[in-house]
Amino acid sequence: MKNIIITTALLLLSISAYQNGVDKTNEETITILQTADIHAYLNPHDELFVENGQIVFRKAGGMAQIKTLTDSIRRLNPAGTLLIDGGDLIQGSGSSVRSQGKIFPPIVQAMNYDLLIPGNWEVVYGKQVMMDLLNNYQTKVIVANMYDEETGKNLFPPYWITEKKGVRIGFMAYNDPEIPIRQNPGYSEGMRFTPVEENLKALISHLKTEEKVDLLFLVAHLGISKQLMLANNPAVEGVDFIFGNDTHERIRKPIEGKYAKVVEPGAFGSFVGRLDLKVKNNKLVDYSYELLDVSPEKYPANLEVQQIIDRATAPYQEEMQTVLGYTSAPMYRYLVVENPMDNFITDALLWKTGADFAMSNGFRFGVPIIPGADGKAPITKADLWRMLPVNEHMKIGKVTGRQIKSWLEQEIHNVFAANYQERFGGWLVRFSGMTLRFNSSEGKGNRIESITIQGQPLELDKTYTMASCNRTGEPLSTMCRLKNTQDAEIQDYTMHEAIEDYLKAKGTIHPGLDGRAMATDLGTQAFSQMKEGKYQFQ
Repeated sequence: MKNIIITTALLLLSISAYQNGVDKTNEETITILQTADIHAYLNPHDELFVENGQIVFRKAGGMAQIKTLTDSIRRLNPAGTLLIDGGDLIQGSGSSVRSQGKIFPPIVQAMNYDLLIPGNWEVVYGKQVMMDLLNNYQTKVIVANMYDEETGKNLFPPYWITEKKGVRIGFMAYNDPEIPIRQNPGYSEGMRFTPVEENLKALISHLKTEEKVDLLFLVAHLGISKQLMLANNPAVEGVDFIFGNDTHERIRKPIEGKYAKVVEPGAFGSFVGRLDLKVKNNKLVDYSYELLDVSPEKYPANLEVQQIIDRATAPYQEEMQTVLGYTSAPMYRYLVVENPMDNFITDALLWKTGADFAMSNGFRFGVPIIPGADGKAPITKADLWRMLPVNEHMKIGKVTGRQIKSWLEQEIHNVFAANYQERFGGWLVRFSGMTLRFNSSEGKGNRIESITIQGQPLELDKTYTMASCNRTGEPLSTMCRLKNTQDAEIQDYTMHEAIEDYLKAKGTIHPGLDGRAMATDLGTQAFSQMKEGKYQFQ
């Protein structure tokens, strides 16, 4: 009897082990690779990293290098790997401007993307150019809240469904509905953008209930603040992950909201996000995430893609390699409040215009420019287009001190609002001829501690001259989102021309952080950060 019991027990253990083995073999891995905000950075470049609290620079990026990296991962899981891009791919270089984006379709085709979405900069050349380019990618392009203003029809399908290893996977996508405000209104003529919440819940219900998707992902070009708000919104329930884009954040550990998790893989092709999903019986049971550095040393260029890039950009190389001047200090643009690169730009605009103060939008474009062994680095036309991706004429107008203070309070709130839904853009406007001290932790309207213009305290009733760039499609009296200026006049020179003249006069510049803008509660080197998820850019 004892032997029978032992034999039976062993048999049961064997059956259990067998069943566990079967269950384990039923577990599948789905890998999703993500690029975002490449901004026409086709080749390796200097990049900024934060290591042990210190800024360091090294080479990163390159589309041909990304191809090598993603192909190496595909080979490990060929039936279960997807490559997606979250928008802002086509704008950010002189070659992209000169070709109006026409250099990109053959590159995108060679990269073997499975899915792309338009970002806020895909609209820069107008609706028809955007449609022609993206439809020529020969891959899936989706977005659920962009419509033809005249017909009311979706510009692209709102979602895409695919199947990998028997797992039904759905993707839906949203672009920033504030594009006509964030950028030159003229860029988005003929397009209508709707709020994300307008059709979000209905679309999720359709994909989960009627389309029977097992895994559902939302690709969002909204910025980290609004993506985190979305992750905590009951309307997003049913979405497994939000693939974030737009604000160039480097999320190294997924941020967990109440209803979805958020990832974002930096910018300029310097990183690829890798999400590995463990799926058992068509249910997500586990995941791992890694932000991969695109190291040119580790991932040499794919020769086919590199040849396509070289051919596409060849007609523009002579112009783009033109040296305009030199810098003897590192120039970079990743800090939220003040950056050496923007100090250089606004100093040039102030010098050229002769205004009391000069402003520039908080552009996120432009990787570091680092002096070499000889102590300086050339600043080329290619660099100028990367720092300032549009070249509008300058504008000079008159504003009161009261207008300036009210406007700056709003601009600070746009960056540091406690309610993430009220955040806008993500980086503070840049300026020269003015100093600003503020406490970002205070409430709206109470953050500014002091303002000076031309070294003197701001006088509320005094009138000052302000310089900024014109933005096609907005009223003449609006300057850098400051409305109702007086006697505004568009100048006969552009931002690029102003900077070229400045570099011609100065020869070599040495920009740095000089304290013209300071969040007194954050210190001198404030990178973007979010209390939720304990996120900090690094």
